Amino acid sequence: LKLSESIHSVRSCVSCCWIPGGMTSGSQPGMLFSQYVNRSAQDHLLYIQEKVNPILEALVTLVLLERPEDPAFFMLKWLCEQTKSLDGQDRAGGNAVEDLEAIREQIERLREQKSELEAMDEKSDKSTKADDDEKDDDDSEDEDDDVVDVMQPPPNMRRGPRQSVSAEVYGDWNKKGEFQAPVYEKTPERKARIAKCLEPNLLFSSLDPTELDTVTLAFKEKLADAGQRLIQQGDDGECMFLIEEGSVDCLIKQDSMEEKVVKTCGPGDVFGELALLYNCPRAASVQATQRTTLWELDRETFNRIVKDAAAKKRTTYMEFLKKVPLLANMDQYEVMTIAEAMKVECYNKAGEMIIQQGDAGDKFYIVLEGDCEANKSFATGQEPQKVMTHKTGDHFGELALLKNQVRAASVYTALPGVKLLSMDRKTFKRLCGPLEAILQREAKRYDTAASSSS
Repeated sequence: LKLSESIHSVRSCVSCCWIPGGMTSGSQPGMLFSQYVNRSAQDHLLYIQEKVNPILEALVTLVLLERPEDPAFFMLKWLCEQTKSLDGQDRAGGNAVEDLEAIREQIERLREQKSELEAMDEKSDKSTKADDDEKDDDDSEDEDDDVVDVMQPPPNMRRGPRQSVSAEVYGDWNKKGEFQAPVYEKTPERKARIAKCLEPNLLFSSLDPTELDTVTLAFKEKLADAGQRLIQQGDDGECMFLIEEGSVDCLIKQDSMEEKVVKTCGPGDVFGELALLYNCPRAASVQATQRTTLWELDRETFNRIVKDAAAKKRTTYMEFLKKVPLLANMDQYEVMTIAEAMKVECYNKAGEMIIQQGDAGDKFYIVLEGDCEANKSFATGQEPQKVMTHKTGDHFGELALLKNQVRAASVYTALPGVKLLSMDRKTFKRLCGPLEAILQREAKRYDTAASSSS
């Protein structure tokens, strides 16, 4: 929503800037250009909301959580990863690693050129200042010593609409002590509805079942009448909302302009979380358009559970995935990207089915804790036979995704308390493209296991 403010900045700057070709806004071409910008501002706004915002939200979230030493290369690499097609190849058909190295070298060259220009500019400033000092000394001899110089007040600096973004800071002045999330009892049906609404959200995908249950219980029910203002633009963010029934409008006001509806949210949508994530003022106002039932989550619970869970998940899973032989040759960023995309699945009983032979495959698994057994029936009506045991660090389920085939075997938990890391088909194709050759080669282990069983 904040990106839409750039439209107003562009429009306000057109009237006073130089138009390409050496013409000012006072000339006829400048006026035509200004009219074009005004006429297409709505198109720009729609394009930003529909195309640019989803990419930037995910990118800024990842950058703020990771805080890389080289943010420019980090963001470029992330964007390159997003442009991979389903078969794991770049849209341009080139080698992604070579392209990224070329980009890194180009960035370094630009930085060196920038440093040289800054050094030349600094040297020029010092020379100019020395000449000015000599001239001032000569002039001061002819002036009366009793004259008092009057300092002119600085010109008024007009601050733009941009607001600051920062992270929550803890220290002696803001100690991070023990935390107990609030509990608002709910029926199992309501808990299930809330959990289902949170599942697709990137921020809540890091939560394991226990953390998700804690967050679900911490949501407090809130009823809003039509026209009731839930969030005011510019206020501090103290909570976020999940809509169960009804709808709300998101409104933005720029300078003296009237508020404008930029988005409408309905059942299942989440809003207000960005102010909590970035610790910044509200970017827009939100108002109910009808009788609406919402669930409210406070700032402290969001920070202590949701944000901390994302950081903890990334650290824990990265350390684990580095030890997985399949990922041994991937760089740190690629492993981190896979860790961010993985979801935890827990199985509490032995003998629980994870995948079934003959079903369509939609997930890839890595064993985080416990053991799993693969059973396969080699003929219709034949009793399934155990063909393989998957232990911690092993992976399975990739064949159905690589070859677009049904599951070749059924996999069950061998012990209670099994934890798996899972990745859906779309993410697997996008992130594991470089691993496809390795996975195809290792697929032979299934044939070996099957032949030894028979």
